[in-house]
Amino acid sequence: MGECVVRLDDVPVRHRFGYWWELVAKSVVSVDASSRHATDFWAEMRSVDLGAVHLSRVRCVDFTANRTARHIRGSDPEAYQLSVTVRGRSGIRQGDGEALLAPTDLVLYDTSRPFNAWSSPDALSAWNGSRGNMADGVIVHIPHDVLRISAAAVKPMLARRIPGRGGVAAVFGNLLHHLLSQADRLSPTDRDRLSVVVIDLVTALLAHELEIDPASFTADPGRVLVLRIQEFIERRLDDLSLTPADIAAAHHISLRQMQRLFHQEGHTVSGWVQHRRLERCRHALADSLMEDVPINAIAARLGFASDAHFNRLFRRTYGLPPASYRRRLRDSRLQPAREAG
Repeated sequence: MGECVVRLDDVPVRHRFGYWWELVAKSVVSVDASSRHATDFWAEMRSVDLGAVHLSRVRCVDFTANRTARHIRGSDPEAYQLSVTVRGRSGIRQGDGEALLAPTDLVLYDTSRPFNAWSSPDALSAWNGSRGNMADGVIVHIPHDVLRISAAAVKPMLARRIPGRGGVAAVFGNLLHHLLSQADRLSPTDRDRLSVVVIDLVTALLAHELEIDPASFTADPGRVLVLRIQEFIERRLDDLSLTPADIAAAHHISLRQMQRLFHQEGHTVSGWVQHRRLERCRHALADSLMEDVPINAIAARLGFASDAHFNRLFRRTYGLPPASYRRRLRDSRLQPAREAG
């Protein structure tokens, strides 16, 4: 199986809530669920099977879900799930851990242990019948036996918030975004290869959070080095004097060797830096706290001195000019308040 999209358009409204959680039990894990909107429920799921790992992007109205020992006895896929909050708020409790998550945050939990989870749109986007006003997130399903970190080492990470705006977490979130957007173009061989990439990145992410060396778990030392370099770049995106030669020197390798490593990943070093700076600009334009900061000031702060060049690059990457992108997000935040008034 490659990509699968499930929506509830053809399901009678009175049956949607039950149908949805039966689907979740088959494709993710079984839970007891409740929602304030069980009678006018809406959700959709887009799944991508990479073989060893499985990705699901879920948009849904608010809910709570409890996985108990009874569910585990009935069906235990023996897997970890790494959840990335894209929009809205979410939370999870498992064992002694509890995480409250905002957009870009990640959290790891274990399907073989009971948990309580919830998700909802943010305060400005409460469910009002519009499908644009839903929580949105990605779940990465990873069998225990493919994650090359022991269960004892992973346990402290369960139900612990992982900030997703920088470092390896940002690299991982960026990969998931592009992987889901390109899923229909992937061959079976592509999916197998990308499965390895996802597993290596999850390993690197957890190793970073646990402050252990990922090289002891990840088979490809070159990939580990690329991840370290990408994290180094992420921390220094605001340094406009940073050059590929500086990056190579900081990692005690030649510029040619570094370029070769990035080429194997399908990038150039300069292209990667530009891409991450552009993504940082996009996050700033989406931030309601930065609405009064001029677009050209945000762009210049990250090295885009030419307004025309920045506008062309942003539009080519994200499908619309930066001003339109900011205006659309601002309008989506204000619409529920207008309708309530």
